[in-house]
Order: sequence, then C-alpha cells, then structure tokens
Amino acid sequence: MNFEFQTLLVFATLITGVIWLVDALAFAPRRRAAAGDGEVKEPVLVEYSRSFFPIILIVLLLRSFLVEPFRIPSGSMMPTLLIGDFILVNKYTYGIRLPVVGRKVVEMGEPQRGDVVVFRYPQNPSVDYIKRVVGVPNDEIFYQDKVLYVNGEPQKQTPLGRYTGVGGGAGQTGALKNSEQLDEMKHDVLINPMVPDFGFGCRVLSRGPIVIPEGHYFVMGDNRDNSNDSRCWGLVPEENLVGKAFGIWMSWDSDRPGFPIAWDRIGNGIE
Repeated sequence: MNFEFQTLLVFATLITGVIWLVDALAFAPRRRAAAGDGEVKEPVLVEYSRSFFPIILIVLLLRSFLVEPFRIPSGSMMPTLLIGDFILVNKYTYGIRLPVVGRKVVEMGEPQRGDVVVFRYPQNPSVDYIKRVVGVPNDEIFYQDKVLYVNGEPQKQTPLGRYTGVGGGAGQTGALKNSEQLDEMKHDVLINPMVPDFGFGCRVLSRGPIVIPEGHYFVMGDNRDNSNDSRCWGLVPEENLVGKAFGIWMSWDSDRPGFPIAWDRIGNGIE
C-alpha cells in the first residue's frame, strides 16, 4: 500500500544515509591512512549505501512534496477515470506535509468543489481513495433522485446519451452519461436509473441534507451508482488529503480488446 511504501522509503533513506555518513566521518579516514598511496577499497555495504542514498532521497522528496503516481483499480470514477489509468497527483496543492506522519508544515490552498482528490480512506488510512469533492466546509449537501443539491441549488445535468464501456469497464455499458455542472466546472457522470440513489450495500448515513463542518469534505464518485463514498461512510477530514489528481500518464487495462494500452488517454488532464 502507498502509506507502507512511503514508510519504506523513509527508512531506506535514513539507513543508507546514516551508513554513508558514519563511514565518511569515522572509518573512511582510517582506511585512507592505512592504505597510504595504495588503492582504498570501500566495504560493499558502504558502496551500495553511497550509491543508492541520493537516488532514494530524490524519489522520497518527489513523492512526498511534489508529484506521486497512483493507479485506478476500480470504476468508481468512470467515465472521468477508467480502470487501469495511471494518474499523477499534485502533493503540494493543499499544503506541504511531512512524509508518513502527514503533518502539514506549509499552508498552500484548499480543495474546491469539483476537484478530483486522492485521500486516505477514513475507515482504513493505509488505503488510498480517489473521488470528486462536491461539498466544502459550510456547504449543505443533498442527493435525491440522482440529482446533487449544493446549498439548496440543484446541479444541472445535461444528457449525453448511453455510455459504452470497454475492457474492465464494459459492465457499465448502457448507463446514462450526463454532463454535470458543478459551480463553474463541467464533468461527466454515469447514472443508472434502476439503482437506488445510494447504490446497493451502502449503509446510508443520512437521507436528508448534510451541513459540512470545518475541516471536512463531502466526496462522491463520478460513477454515481457504483461508488463507495461520503454517502456511505461520511466525510473526509482535511488531514487525510493526499493531493489533487491532474493528469493521466498511462492507461493499461488487460481486459481491453486487442492491445491493453489506451494511447488516446495518455497525457490527458483530469477535470
């Protein structure tokens, strides 16, 4: 899992750095003195630590503070994101956090309605989820008859016809594809009129309007009837935010007919 990989990176950076530093300060001078004008041979452990430390450190800094890659494992964000999409997430849009502990050390910005965000699942923080923010602090959110209401205003949906899924998402073929207006942003959603508003197997927290408290966000999947989101388990605390998804760098679906790579999705932005 991503949280565990980040922890591994921190420990690997620490261990290789300490080995290299201790050797440089304590043992390397002795080896050089003992060798005189002869060849100085480094222990294998020190050689590997010196070689890998800068590489691991750069990867840790990039993943922790700049950009981190993620893979989409499910269809909850269809049609915006498909199964097998590999995405990039901006790690500093919502503030710079310390790796592993997640403590914010630099304030940057806050999620806006319509942002596609990656966050640590509140019921199991070792698992990363991706959804769309539809409610920010102080918003009143209500979802009824497949329509999202924000502060009492229905978010307009424009029909785009029936959706045709491919590969791992072929099961969504036939769903209604609509364009939803959320503030100034438009994005596509999938709707299945035969499914209850909250989907099947969802422990509905509230069927009435919900007012979002400070420091929390209401998120939903674009595949409205096939998404485990805030309707089922509640709000996303601010401290669980990982970053904002902004681009697709690869799309690989082994269930896709013919070649598994969707070339037309590579390089697309996420809106």
